[in-house]
Amino acid sequence: MWPWEHAIVGYLAYSLFSRAYYRRAPTGLEAFAVVFASLLPDLIDKPLAWEFGVFESGYALGHSIFFAVPLSILVGLLAKRIGRPAVGVAFGLGYLLHLPSDVLYHSIGGEGVRTEVMLWPVDPIESPGEPAGFVGEFTRLFGTYQEALLAGELTTYMWVQLGLAGFVFLLWLADGAPVLRECLGFGRRTLGTVIGRSSRPDAATKERE
Repeated sequence: MWPWEHAIVGYLAYSLFSRAYYRRAPTGLEAFAVVFASLLPDLIDKPLAWEFGVFESGYALGHSIFFAVPLSILVGLLAKRIGRPAVGVAFGLGYLLHLPSDVLYHSIGGEGVRTEVMLWPVDPIESPGEPAGFVGEFTRLFGTYQEALLAGELTTYMWVQLGLAGFVFLLWLADGAPVLRECLGFGRRTLGTVIGRSSRPDAATKERE
């Protein structure tokens, strides 16, 4: 699955969960946690495999269920300890959904049910060849996808992907645009503080008066 697909699936799942369980839209921190966690397996494995040669393929430690489950539990416990349990849930949901999403992606692509993508090191995936570096590998994989988009020759899967992206974007707006909302609020508060300080006469001016 492409990174943006993982982010879309993660945010959609957590937003629906938050509305159903917490009876509210996700907060900015929760939205950031679920999107970051949904990308984290690739952020761990792809650079280490393609750029540094630590793993044979881009499906290794980060994608392993033997790493993902303990990590999600640990983050959940830490989040609960600091009084942010929902952030831990968001992280765990985003991370753990990444694994079966990749299995489903390969199945849709006609490669069969490749459960080995999440069973490292019990069932590691062999490298198909010498990697061309992180940028080179990403460019190679993205090439066919980009050609189809530019030519307008979208597959059914691509149409579904675009439709889902549009739906999640509208859902994000309905949620109040979390993360962007908090960033704008922080910017307004900071600007207000700066303007407030500059409009007040300093102590020296008061003494002269």
